[in-house]
Amino acid sequence: MAGLAATVADARSLRYDAVVARPRAAGPPGPRHAGLAAALAVAAKPRQGPFRIWLGAGVWREKLVVAAPDVWITGEDRSGTRIRFDAASGLAGPDGYPWGTGGSGTIIVKAPGFHAANLTIENSFDPAALGAEAPHDRQAVALMLAAGSDRTLLARVDILGRQDTLYVNAGRSIFRQCLVAGTVDFVFGAGQAHLSHCEVRSRGPGYIAAPSTNRSSPVGLVFDHCHLTHEPGVAAGSVYLARPWRPTRQFADGLYGDPDAVGMVNYLHCRMEAHIAPAAWTSMTYRDRAGERVALEPGVVRFAERGSTGPGARRQRAQDSWPG
Repeated sequence: MAGLAATVADARSLRYDAVVARPRAAGPPGPRHAGLAAALAVAAKPRQGPFRIWLGAGVWREKLVVAAPDVWITGEDRSGTRIRFDAASGLAGPDGYPWGTGGSGTIIVKAPGFHAANLTIENSFDPAALGAEAPHDRQAVALMLAAGSDRTLLARVDILGRQDTLYVNAGRSIFRQCLVAGTVDFVFGAGQAHLSHCEVRSRGPGYIAAPSTNRSSPVGLVFDHCHLTHEPGVAAGSVYLARPWRPTRQFADGLYGDPDAVGMVNYLHCRMEAHIAPAAWTSMTYRDRAGERVALEPGVVRFAERGSTGPGARRQRAQDSWPG
């Protein structure tokens, strides 16, 4: 994973396997493409080693699936190079059916070794802009790490959305000096993710994390030396650190919440502003075998907090809810 840091250090001096830039825009040497989808099609061909893509400044409205291994994307400018789409769970896709949460991602990664640096990945769906026309299902993923993904690394990437921004559902991933912004459950899933020195920005009242970690996995979502911030107008005490997600799955005896989903989240030495709720954790409902909605309480999953600082640290609260 160290290779991406070296790539970013002197990006323009390298030769890339694909250069995606506007016509007549400057860029490093390499075969030119009009969009990322075209570059990813080339990446899918047999090759050895990483497939390096340079992405020039601009707003690239594309919905992408990374199905080839070891794709590395380097942006020209962190805020000025934006991969954006506006799909949401309840909106219809090209086939006329709703996208669903997993299908709504602006980028969906299904292969190992995906790296990205110095750019923005955004789901720009805004239910407020649609008013009464907004769908009931408003999950809108910016980045999804799906089955097949592993060894994912993002460095200095802004990941922007509202509900369900970052869906880390598989594999191992590292996020370094990134920004993740959203409102409800905006870092979630069953994967193993380490967010180091990141800004985690709440755009409204809600919940930061919703892990669905399998009980067999000792690691889920880890926030390490992160800064928990908020946009203007977010009230003090209105954002919970996490709630446990137990996804509904099909079993031989019926459709109900997966009993092996025993979420794990850990906040280590994070600075927390005043928007963090004093209780830190809260429950989340799921459907049991009998078809009833029941609450999964924080005390029966694996939630922990250590070394927190700032006005939202609330020293008087219990520091973890790890079951004994």
